[in-house]
Amino acid sequence: MKNKNVKLSGSEGFDSFYEDIFKERWSQLKASLTPDNVHAELYFDGCESYYLDPASVVSALCLPIKDAERIVDMCAAPGGKTLVLAGNLGDDAVLFSNERSPQRKGRLSKVVMDSLPQEISEKIRTSCSDASTWCRRENESYDSVLLDAPCSSERHVLNDSKYLNEWTPSRVKTIAMEQWALLSCAFRLVKRGGHVLYSTCALCPHENDEIVRKLMKKFENVALATKEEMKAAFEENLASYKGKIKAPDGYDFTEIFDRSESTEFGLHVLPDSSNGAGPLFFCLIKKI
Repeated sequence: MKNKNVKLSGSEGFDSFYEDIFKERWSQLKASLTPDNVHAELYFDGCESYYLDPASVVSALCLPIKDAERIVDMCAAPGGKTLVLAGNLGDDAVLFSNERSPQRKGRLSKVVMDSLPQEISEKIRTSCSDASTWCRRENESYDSVLLDAPCSSERHVLNDSKYLNEWTPSRVKTIAMEQWALLSCAFRLVKRGGHVLYSTCALCPHENDEIVRKLMKKFENVALATKEEMKAAFEENLASYKGKIKAPDGYDFTEIFDRSESTEFGLHVLPDSSNGAGPLFFCLIKKI
């Protein structure tokens, strides 16, 4: 920061921290975060609909799973991205959908049962554990890994005065440590030739590109997909989805992908340039 002797906290500290990142864009970006999110609809005939941010749909559809037999959603609750993956599972595929919070895991299991037909839900194994420890007991076990990591979620902070008043930069630092533990574990869990999709709904680069940078420094066999490669996977998964994915009125999933902004290592959907969708950072990583 410009003056490291100043302790940042609360609403003013929050503004100062993010204005230092986004410069003159911050006021416009902040204003786009305060309204309610727009929502896409996922549904299968005879099942309950599920609503989630259209940017979350776009990011999850970028994970290649066409020939994958073992897939894991490491931090899956409340279940939206699990449903996106479930719509493209192969005949012999199994999706391991995990959540560390028992309460949230209960919500995840209910979403799987209520929103998916039986022939798909029976391919999903829900679990409740700390996914960052899985690599202690298994390695290179999955063809594809989705890690939608816990994050600062600035949209929620801005819309909750309690969290906003308690905010400090240490929140970002603490969460980034957790994200690194999860991503380094995810990379150990994926097979050679497999893919990890890392995503967050954070604005801060410390939780996005900087976590990917640490991975690249730690492991030599990391390859990052280009925007064109991610779009190819996205288009294939969107076209083959077994259920129905409905964008909000006036939105188009391909347009949201195209509007995503390239960062150093990934893509960022920001609501001020995507008509309210996001924020959502995502990066597709291949283990070579």
